[in-house]
Amino acid sequence: MDKGSRQTTTKESAVRRNTGARGATRKVVREPILTRNIPTPSSAVLKNIAGWMLFSLLVVSAYFAIQYLLPVLNQPIEQVDVKGNLNYVSQREVQKRLEPYLADKFLEVNLVAINDELKNMPWVEHAEVRRVWPNKIEILIKEQLPVARWGQEFLLNTDGQTFAAPNIEAYQHLPQLFGPLRATKTVMNQYHSLSQMLRPLGFEIASLEMREQGSWIITTKQELKILLGRDHLVEKMRRFSTVFNKALKQDVAKIKQIDLRYSNGVAVQWHDEQALLSQARTIR
Repeated sequence: MDKGSRQTTTKESAVRRNTGARGATRKVVREPILTRNIPTPSSAVLKNIAGWMLFSLLVVSAYFAIQYLLPVLNQPIEQVDVKGNLNYVSQREVQKRLEPYLADKFLEVNLVAINDELKNMPWVEHAEVRRVWPNKIEILIKEQLPVARWGQEFLLNTDGQTFAAPNIEAYQHLPQLFGPLRATKTVMNQYHSLSQMLRPLGFEIASLEMREQGSWIITTKQELKILLGRDHLVEKMRRFSTVFNKALKQDVAKIKQIDLRYSNGVAVQWHDEQALLSQARTIR
C-alpha cells in the first residue's frame, strides 16, 4: 500500500471515531411533567349537599301541595255550635255578635277576636273557641254564677270577682257586700264564714260591710245589726252565740243592734226607743 492510500484510510478511521464518539456522548433530557393534586369532597360534605337538596325538594313539594289543598281546606263557615249550661246567655245573641267574624273562611277566621268579643258579653266568665273541620266553629261558654251583690252596681261570682249585669235590681234576694274594691275576695270569704256561724241561731246575712279601717258590720234579714270591730271575729261570734242562747233568744224581735266590740260582754240596743230612751243594755 502506498503512502497516499494509508493517509486516506487514516482520515476515514478518524472520521468514524469522531462520529462514533459524538453519538455515544449525546443524551436526551426530558423535563418532568408537573401534576396538580385535585381535592376530592369528603363523605360528610356529600351528605350535607344531599340533605339540603332533599330539604329543598320537600319544601317545594309542600308548597305545591298546599296550593292544591288550600281551596279544599279553606271553606266558608257553615255552622256555629254554642255549648255550655246557659241560663243567662242567649245563643241568638252569641250568633249576632259573631256575624262580622263569620264572613271569613275556615282558616282565616280570627279565633282570638271572637274570644275577646264573647268575654265582653254580660254573664260570660270564660269562653273557648276552636275550629272543627271542615266548616264549623265550636264555642264553649262558662257563665258567671252570682252569689252576692257588690255595692249598688256589681255582682260577685263564686271566685269573689265583680262583674256587671243588666237589670241588677232583679237580684235583690242576694246578700249585699261592701268594702274596698281590692278586698272583694276577703269580704266574700268572711261572708261564708260568718254565715255558717249565724245560721244555727236562725239568722241570715242580708249585708256585710268591711270599712276602710277594717271593722265589720253585719245586717241580718231579720233587721238585726251586729257590730264586730276589727279583730278576733270568731271569738266574738262565739261569745254572741252563748249570750244569745242564754239571754236574748226570747226577745230577738225587740233587738235593734248588738255591739260585740267589747272584750268581755255585748251591748244591746232595743227597738223600743221611747221605753228605754235609746240606752244600750250591757249583758255580761
